[in-house]
Amino acid sequence: MLVVGFPAAAFATNCYLLAPAAGEECLIVDPGIGVLDTLAEVLAEYRLRPAAVLLTHGHADHVYSVTPVCGAHGVPALIHGEDGYRLADPLRTLDPELVSMLEQQFGSAASWTEPDDVRLVADGERVELAGLTTTVIHAPGHTEGSVMFDLDRVPDGVPADGGITSTLISGDVLFAGSIGRTDLPGGDHAAMMRSLRTKVLTQPDGALVLPGHGPATTIARERASNPYLLEARG
Repeated sequence: MLVVGFPAAAFATNCYLLAPAAGEECLIVDPGIGVLDTLAEVLAEYRLRPAAVLLTHGHADHVYSVTPVCGAHGVPALIHGEDGYRLADPLRTLDPELVSMLEQQFGSAASWTEPDDVRLVADGERVELAGLTTTVIHAPGHTEGSVMFDLDRVPDGVPADGGITSTLISGDVLFAGSIGRTDLPGGDHAAMMRSLRTKVLTQPDGALVLPGHGPATTIARERASNPYLLEARG
């Protein structure tokens, strides 16, 4: 599986492109702030054709560019039903000073239009698009509708003898050494701890974790050293 990731221009939100191979259809995950130019370059370099946008949750730093991406390619945006309301206007929850900073940095007024085609997904749903199959794992806590996307394929270049057997796109549920914050609107620490216990710790050690921010990791590594997982495990 071809996996290309790069950080957005603000908040270092990871945007990922997933495809069976170069020259095929692809899935775009979490197109954040200021990603359009880099995204166009990656699509051209690997000759990829977007089939859909997957959103791990509805925070502005993960969905800021979803509407222009969906509109340019005529593809749907997939988000969990509990976070669907956020696509009405994710900017309204941002601090006005932050919105002003974004406007100064990108030279235009921060505005929002919801994508024309929004498809709500549910826990356990199997999404078959772009020649890939991913399973939706609802893991609330960071937001009500935060999800992880589980694929039973491994990115190209990962050593066959390295013990990696699957790929988990974790959004802001799980980071290398940490987790997503729960003090924002819609966050719930108790729900996050339940998600860590019942949705993250139940994943196989061989899962490669591609988080919403920061470097990749593995479930095995996080199970052994992530303080939040150690607390959830008890």
